[in-house]
Amino acid sequence: MSTQTTKPRIGLALAGGGPLGAIYEIGALCALEEAITGLAFTDCDGYIGVSAGGFIAAGLVNGLSPHALCAAFIENSKHSPDSFDPAQLLQPAWAEYRSRLKLVPGLLARSAWAAIAQGRSVLGSFERLGAALPTGLLSGEAMAAQMKLLFSQPGRSNDFRQLKKRLVLVATDLDSGEAAPFGLPGWDHIPISQAVQASAALPGLFPPVAIEGRHYVDGALKKTLHASVLLQEGLDLLICLNPLVPYESDPAESTRSKHARIPHLVDGGLPLVLSQTFRSLIHSRLELGIKRYEHSHPDTDILLFEPDHRDAEMFLANTFSYSQRHQLAEHAYQSTRAALRQRAPQLAVQLARHGLLLNAEILDDTSLRLLGEPGEHRMAAALRSLRRTLKTLKAETRPRA
Repeated sequence: MSTQTTKPRIGLALAGGGPLGAIYEIGALCALEEAITGLAFTDCDGYIGVSAGGFIAAGLVNGLSPHALCAAFIENSKHSPDSFDPAQLLQPAWAEYRSRLKLVPGLLARSAWAAIAQGRSVLGSFERLGAALPTGLLSGEAMAAQMKLLFSQPGRSNDFRQLKKRLVLVATDLDSGEAAPFGLPGWDHIPISQAVQASAALPGLFPPVAIEGRHYVDGALKKTLHASVLLQEGLDLLICLNPLVPYESDPAESTRSKHARIPHLVDGGLPLVLSQTFRSLIHSRLELGIKRYEHSHPDTDILLFEPDHRDAEMFLANTFSYSQRHQLAEHAYQSTRAALRQRAPQLAVQLARHGLLLNAEILDDTSLRLLGEPGEHRMAAALRSLRRTLKTLKAETRPRA
C-alpha cells in the first residue's frame, strides 16, 4: 500500500540543450507519462525551465501535454492550430547585423586615428573593431512571436500572473552575471514568450534579449537546473530531465557494442572535442547541484532522467538539425522506456511513496512507438495511439493494492 495519503506535490525541472534538448525532453516526457500511472505533466505543482527546457515547461503549464507538444514541435502538422514551425528558429538576426554594420565607419575612423595620431600599434588600435561583430547569428524574435500566438489561445496565457501553477524561466543578466528568475514576484510581469526567448539566448548563436534596459542570455550560464527555486516551495517529488551528458567512449567495446561508435573523440576533430568539453562542464555542475539538493531537502525524492552516457546517437546528433527530429524523438522515447525497465525495482518503491505506480504492462509492450513508422497510414497511427490510451486508462482505473 502506498504511504501517500494526500495528493503529492510534484515539481518538474527541465534543463537546456538547444533544439536537440527540446526533442529529447518531449520524447522522454511522453515515455514517463505513459509508464507512470497517476502522473500528468500538465498538472504538476511547479515548473522550472532553462533554455530549451523553458519552452517545454511553458507549454506544459499551459495545458499542452507531452504528446500535444510532440504533435506541435516534432510532427509539426500544418493542420494543427498548435503547430510550431522549428524552421523559424533558423532565421538570421538581420536587425543585429544592420545595427553592427552601422558602427563600422566610426570604429574604423577611431582606430585609424589611434594608430596614426596617437602612435598606438595597428593591432591594438583595430581591436576595437570587435564591437562591430554581431552578438548572435540567429534571431529569437520569430520564436517569441510563435510562442506568443501559441499561449494566446483560449484557456492559455502568456502572463505568468494568470497561470494556475508556478512557472519559473531562468535567464542570465549579461551585465551582472546573476540569474534572472522570470515568473517569481518582481519578475512575473514579463511575457512568458519573451522570458523563454531570453532563457534560450545562447551567446554567439542568439543576440542578448533586451528587457527593460537590461540584456539577458541563456540561463544555463549560471546553473544547469536552478531546481532550488522549486524545492524551496516544499515538494514531495522533483522530476528532473537533462538532455546533454558527456559521452563515455570505450575503445575496447568498439567491436562488441552498438553504443561504441566513437572509439576516440579526438578523431572527430574540434566539434566533438568542444561538445564533450561543454557537456562535461554543465554535467559536473548538475551532479554537484543534485547532491546539494538531496542534502538540503532530504524529504523530497529527486529523480533524474537523462540519456545514456554511451548513447552515440544522441551525442552525434546535430544540435540544431531538425531533419532528424522524428528519429531522435523516437530514440529518446524508446531509450527512456528502456531506462525505466532497468531502474524499475528502485523506481517502483520511490514512486509508490507518492501514490504513483510504474506500469509494467506499458513498459513490457515492445510494440509501442511515439511516432509511426515512415509511411505509416494515418488510420494505423490513430489506432496505435488509441491502443496506448486504452492501456493507460485501464491502469488508471485498476484498484490499487
